[in-house]
Amino acid sequence: PRQVKPSLRAPNKDAAMRSRPFPRQVKPSLRAPNKDAAMRSRPFPRQVKPSLRIRQTRPPALRAYKPAVEQQKQKREGLYAYDGDQPEEQDMKDCPVFVDRKGEFVRVMCSDYGYRSGVGRMYQSADGTIPVSGFELAWENFRVELASLRRSVRGDEYARVSGANPPQSLPGKALYKLGGLVVQGLAALDQSLEAAKLLPKLEATPEAPDVIDPDTGEVKSEFSRVRLMLQQLTLSNKAVSEREHIRESSGGKVETTWYIRLLYDAVCLMLDLVYNNRPIQRFWFLETVARMPYFSYISCIHLYETLGWWRAAAELRKIHFAEEWNELHHLQIMEALGGDRLWFDRFLAYHSAIAYYWVLVGLYICSPKLAYNFSELLEAHAVDTYGEFVSSNEELLKSLEPPLVAAQYYRSPDLYMFDEFQTDISSGKRNPKCDNLYDVFVNIRDDEAEHVKTMNACQDSEIMDEIVERREKTRRV
Repeated sequence: PRQVKPSLRAPNKDAAMRSRPFPRQVKPSLRAPNKDAAMRSRPFPRQVKPSLRIRQTRPPALRAYKPAVEQQKQKREGLYAYDGDQPEEQDMKDCPVFVDRKGEFVRVMCSDYGYRSGVGRMYQSADGTIPVSGFELAWENFRVELASLRRSVRGDEYARVSGANPPQSLPGKALYKLGGLVVQGLAALDQSLEAAKLLPKLEATPEAPDVIDPDTGEVKSEFSRVRLMLQQLTLSNKAVSEREHIRESSGGKVETTWYIRLLYDAVCLMLDLVYNNRPIQRFWFLETVARMPYFSYISCIHLYETLGWWRAAAELRKIHFAEEWNELHHLQIMEALGGDRLWFDRFLAYHSAIAYYWVLVGLYICSPKLAYNFSELLEAHAVDTYGEFVSSNEELLKSLEPPLVAAQYYRSPDLYMFDEFQTDISSGKRNPKCDNLYDVFVNIRDDEAEHVKTMNACQDSEIMDEIVERREKTRRV
């Protein structure tokens, strides 16, 4: 029979491997059917580039730089049109960028400079969650604030307050001296209790993770630079008083009773003494207290509705809620700028707000017109204060980016709550800018002017006609 030359080919792989003098060398593949196998087959794990996308927790989205393909997809879907200048990817690694309702990028501050340093801020990961029990919240807050109080006396943070408010008279110098002795005594007492192990060892104030450079472990230079610039902002009490006098002389005086005016003058005097040349702290105190009138008005209206006394104020209650929502964003802006860092400022603002709430509840029950009149006085004073502040710090404010919460509020696609608190429909719709910190404070000043108009309108019994007309108009979304 014919001799057949042996062939290396075989009908299956096993036969082929047996027929070869040496098995075929198979080059290791980096591909694997699953991630675990892929990681085992690689000599080194694949380095994954950190993603710059930030999880969207509440519209509008806070979005970082996106690849061109994804941007084109969004253009086709009509979500956002990236027509403006796009930020460089290197700039986006540490600082967030907000995409406004026009699809334009708004650069915002890289860090949060407040006491909580990002914990519990609006439009962040924890925003919108359900709180735990009041007992747990109270205990945790007591524990944290006790440590903050101990740091305030041990580090003598009150020296910063006295440095910004040097005493001018002999009684003032005596009070400052007495206050310094009290702080020294409390610091010595705290050290004694710590030595006796009745109090835990006091640790330094922790910084938020986003302000620490991961390479060096030190505070980022950008964070320190912006904080120093914020400390350079100034506000003159005398200039504010002169601006208020000019307004009242030119026909903008708020008419009120002598006792309401006396209470108003006392509040202004306290602000001038405690927050002299500390504008951000002063604004934070004002915004903390400024929410209370609307809380008190809504509480009283709810009470009347529950008792069946008055059920015609649903639209008015909505306006007051929109006003409180506006003041809440003002407050969050001031917190992001560091207005609540000192324990003394928080203690004074929180307790003043609680007392102010109950005073206004009693005043509203007795006379809603007087309650609105007193709020009009304070809002007019806020307009003068913010107006003087933006005029005297314009150049410095324009060199700083806005906080994230400001961009979210003023440049978001949904302007429903923004329009609701503005009862003066004849002035048209506002479209505020938010390119820098100067624009933010100009917007806040204009918001306070709208609050003045609303509080004045609420003293007029014919306000219901305007409310009905405003309700029938199409709202912006």
